[in-house]
Amino acid sequence: MERGFEGLKVWQLGRKFRKKIYEISRKFPKEEIYCLVQQIRKAAISITANITEGHGRYHYQENIQFCRVSRGSINEVLDHLYTAIDEKYIVEKEFQQLYSQGREVEKVLNGYIGYLHKRLSEKS
Repeated sequence: MERGFEGLKVWQLGRKFRKKIYEISRKFPKEEIYCLVQQIRKAAISITANITEGHGRYHYQENIQFCRVSRGSINEVLDHLYTAIDEKYIVEKEFQQLYSQGREVEKVLNGYIGYLHKRLSEKS
């Protein structure tokens, strides 16, 4: 088992979600390459990048703050998925699968934030 950020379940789930977002966004129209594709990918990258950066700070409060940014990025991706379905770039089944996957990452991230809060309070 990895002992760094790669060993975090939330990072692993975020990585899988990011990969799915990249896969689905490859199907978006060419005119979206500099708009929706760029935005959804940037937000998806931010999910795991902020978990990683927080983990590397070695301070619970800073780690929590980066996880909150990551949580915001999850929700940003979900909003972009609404745009994709509204514009008929994806079908309902794809939307539901990705939406559920994103909410699962958020749920696990909230658990991780709770764990960090607990560790922070034990330290005080």
